[in-house]
Amino acid sequence: MPTRFHITLPHPDQARGPDPSLSFRSVGAGGFAEELEDALRESGLIARWRALQQDPDEVDPAVLALDPDAVVTGRQQDLKIDLTVTTSLPGSILRHRMGLLAGSHWQLRDVTRA
Repeated sequence: MPTRFHITLPHPDQARGPDPSLSFRSVGAGGFAEELEDALRESGLIARWRALQQDPDEVDPAVLALDPDAVVTGRQQDLKIDLTVTTSLPGSILRHRMGLLAGSHWQLRDVTRA
């Protein structure tokens, strides 16, 4: 069953993960939404992250999960960006992907059934 996650990027210019090769590159709401949606649907980001691990073959397969039906929308609110994520992936996977993309510069505001 899909879940809806409401995320805020309070300072979008700081929403970058610790590894620039895995971080958000966008500056606008639509770009952030598109990059996160790709990170949940496609294997590109998670494959790059896995390749950087000391022993890529030992990565828990659950962390590599994808949701081809994930949908992310973005909206600019004053200086912050709000993202709404609808996915069947568990919250732990979403938190991991957001950590790669935005580091600690994001907030989970609410979780509801989709």
